[in-house]
Amino acid sequence: MSKIKIHFLGASQTVTGSKFLLETPQKNILIDCGMFQGLKELRELNWKDFNFDVSTIDIVLLTHAHLDHTGYLPRLVKQGYNGKIIGTPPTLEIAKIILLDSAKINEEDAERANKENFTKHHPALPFYTLKDAEQTIKKFEASQKDQWYNISEDIKYRFNYNGHILGATFIELNISGKMFVFSGDIGREEDVLLFPPSKPQKADYLFVESTYGNKLHPKEEVSKKLIEVINKTVHNRGALIIPSFAVERLQTLMFLLWKLYDEGKIPNIPIFIDSPMGNNVLNVFERFASWHKIAPTEFNNMKNRMNIITSYKETWETIDDPRPKIVIAGSGMITGGRVLTYLKQLIDEKSTTVLIVGYQAEGTRGRQLLEGAHELKFFGKYYPVKATVEHIDSLSAHADQEGIVSWLSEIKNTPQSTYLIHGEANALNTLRVKLKDTYKWDVVISKLNQIIEINL
Repeated sequence: MSKIKIHFLGASQTVTGSKFLLETPQKNILIDCGMFQGLKELRELNWKDFNFDVSTIDIVLLTHAHLDHTGYLPRLVKQGYNGKIIGTPPTLEIAKIILLDSAKINEEDAERANKENFTKHHPALPFYTLKDAEQTIKKFEASQKDQWYNISEDIKYRFNYNGHILGATFIELNISGKMFVFSGDIGREEDVLLFPPSKPQKADYLFVESTYGNKLHPKEEVSKKLIEVINKTVHNRGALIIPSFAVERLQTLMFLLWKLYDEGKIPNIPIFIDSPMGNNVLNVFERFASWHKIAPTEFNNMKNRMNIITSYKETWETIDDPRPKIVIAGSGMITGGRVLTYLKQLIDEKSTTVLIVGYQAEGTRGRQLLEGAHELKFFGKYYPVKATVEHIDSLSAHADQEGIVSWLSEIKNTPQSTYLIHGEANALNTLRVKLKDTYKWDVVISKLNQIIEINL
């Protein structure tokens, strides 16, 4: 009897660092290859080499392009991985943008840390370089959704539309007739930009994300909240700063703001988009129009309404612009990117409003702001928080508990095991109970570096 070993190498009792290795008699398959984010003890895991001989991994399959699912790829390649990295066409285009941007930020951060001497490491080194990212991208190969592809005689895979972000999928792996389903990040039934996720029909072994496993997204009126904070910004003659993920969230915000302006619901306030990565992703949205809902005419009108910043010089000109303004800048959890420059200069102004619009992992500056931090640390120095902090929770690109339960509703068989991944402790435990009560399935919370054996 042949055995499969499954290694839980990330996103186990945490929401970042997604990596799942399937060791089979024929091929070794890695599902996602993300980096850890948030708490220092998690980030430090990124610097450890893979605890498996990477040269024996045959293929990498990507559910989607987010950094916590792709950001470790250059390290994997540097350690000797020499196989293909496969995702849908939009996933690979966005992953290319994200990895190159991340590498550039890594290099700049290391250079700044060494120059300004706010590092314990001498010298500080980038997590990976542009050259590392470029070597990784050479291994990209696209597969289409809804088609089966063979890895070996007894193993095949299929990508299935999953909402969440452009190109995102869940992965079905058929190994000797047994169906292994990796949810990736599940999108929402009703999304501003994307279609509802497809649903799996069969699963013998399930690996399900739990990010919002303990929550229902509030039924708040996003437009009403945006109108409120924008009018307040105009009244205070201040800046509305929206830290945003460059993929999907940025484009969603642009679309919502353009619609409000087009319908005469907000004043003609300048809107600045300061996210080089986000700008590149806009081009991917144009190229892969069949993956989202926005008509080409609307898309062009939306872009033309925005002030797209293309240089760091323009960033400083925007900061110095005395007019009330909206600035959308990366990164979404305030862990890096252009938004740091804006907050460093403006977070101690009472006229500033910071609007948090996405999930904030433990240990990130975004989470600190949501929890009422009176100061934030940027580039080795502390800055007082005098700005007003607002929050819109209902723009999340993740399914909530109800959405996850619904996503599983069309599975016709009873899975032998369901493993909960990609969640914090409370979310994992709550979802475990909910799924056991709803479906009477065997539900297990995975542990980091756990290895399970399955007999085929």
